[in-house]
Amino acid sequence: MDSISSRIAKVSPSLTLAVTAQAKAMIAKGEEVYALAGGEPEVDTPDFIKQAAIQALNDGRTKYTPAGGIPELREALSAKFLKDNNLNYAANQICVTAGAKMACFNAILAVVEEGDEVIIPTPYWVSYPEMVRLAGGVPVLVETKESTGWKMTPEQFEDAMTPATKMVIINSPGNPTGAVYTADELRALGEIALGEDIVILSDEIYEKLVYGESKHVSIASLSD
Repeated sequence: MDSISSRIAKVSPSLTLAVTAQAKAMIAKGEEVYALAGGEPEVDTPDFIKQAAIQALNDGRTKYTPAGGIPELREALSAKFLKDNNLNYAANQICVTAGAKMACFNAILAVVEEGDEVIIPTPYWVSYPEMVRLAGGVPVLVETKESTGWKMTPEQFEDAMTPATKMVIINSPGNPTGAVYTADELRALGEIALGEDIVILSDEIYEKLVYGESKHVSIASLSD
């Protein structure tokens, strides 16, 4: 009898983690390595965050919390979304997770059924297809080009769609290209998704890492 499920057998190991582990091993041997694989800053965690964590432990805040996150945090996130992203979500519409990967995976699990297709523009963060496969879905990769700024066009979106399309993943600013969709580009994609009843998973983890004249826009802020 096989010891693992067929779902797990379909998943490939994370190349990001593999490269990161190799880099750490080389550094441990004294080799000079510039590790660019994992999205982890070189700077240490700010002291005020460390102190807040220490204070929380000292205050005994070590018990179970609500599954969606502590109320104070959800209220703070609600205020953040309104201030930074022009998004009006109540605290009870917000769910806190143990990192962005868990948030994406939970969203995919909540929407994708066995055999559903999920459109993913390439180049992409390596975890997207694997999360789709774990949910029983089928990743549909759309190759973007330098000529379009490494961004999926409305024409490419429509060409990739089938009756089985359930979701499209939009990552802006993008990993690994740094591509930032404009409001007009997002609006065009959003109108297609809305017309075809396709769920948009918008990964905006790098919203603060925008340089030059580019401006991050949350696609949810464009809905009427």
